[in-house]
Amino acid sequence: MDDLGPIRVFLEVARQSSFTGAARVLGTTPASVTRAVARLEETLGQQLLLRTTRKVSTTSAGAMVAARYAALLGEFDAATERIRQESLPDRGQLRLNAPMSLGLRLMPGLVESFRLAYPHVQVQLRLTDRLIDIMEEPCDVAIRISQAPTDKSTIWRKICEVPRHVVAAPALFDRLPRPETPDEIDPFSCLSYGETTEPETWTFRKDRGKRLVRARGDVISNNGDLLYELVVKGGGMALLPDFIVSEGLASGAVETVLDDWSVPMLWLTLFYPPYEKLPPLVATFTDFFEACLKESAPGAFRWS
Repeated sequence: MDDLGPIRVFLEVARQSSFTGAARVLGTTPASVTRAVARLEETLGQQLLLRTTRKVSTTSAGAMVAARYAALLGEFDAATERIRQESLPDRGQLRLNAPMSLGLRLMPGLVESFRLAYPHVQVQLRLTDRLIDIMEEPCDVAIRISQAPTDKSTIWRKICEVPRHVVAAPALFDRLPRPETPDEIDPFSCLSYGETTEPETWTFRKDRGKRLVRARGDVISNNGDLLYELVVKGGGMALLPDFIVSEGLASGAVETVLDDWSVPMLWLTLFYPPYEKLPPLVATFTDFFEACLKESAPGAFRWS
């Protein structure tokens, strides 16, 4: 970038038609301006300026060099400014990826709060329940609710744990016996969450006991909200995160099943590209996300 110095000096002399005027704008001396222009003329092997007692003007070669360098330097400066802006903690572009249900229920308020706090940040938010390849898709932070990460090659940060419960509409037990143990659950009444056609397996624990239930219902979906709506309509029971079912539990639209048994909690985790160090804006969002989640949905998550 040091080689751009003489170019900047030459362009300023051409704009001012004066070595003295260019020196004044650049905050340097006329002698320094003269040396910088001479260096550029020597490098290019062309006389770029005509000096008279009254003014300085460009030669034909100088006019051509000024026209080309001015455009290139403008693009260079714009790109440099974009890079600089993206290295700041409170401005730039932030590309997020979040699960569909979490995104629709919690991210609108969180994103709006983030925009109010950081008005110079452009947020791009994509929603998908699919586990993306963070190296292949344009993403600065991927928010995921899943089992604890096992891939040691990824960079991630655990934010909190996500409690889950098996829920059903009260009306479901007008036609099915209410189970008292996992062994009494009708597998064909269990709606399954998953990205494939493979039915979900529910793990129940109580004291030192462990029971597995294969969700063999005729619905498998990769969206928790869809499963929840089917549950509300009495279409079966489903194992869902508390942030999806909490309102339904409060209103009585659904109720938990087997309260004295527990199911493993999931993790809410932030995944990052393999940064050597989190970029300042990504670090800003990470801290904001955790703080906002604690404030906006304290009962739906379990904090360590």
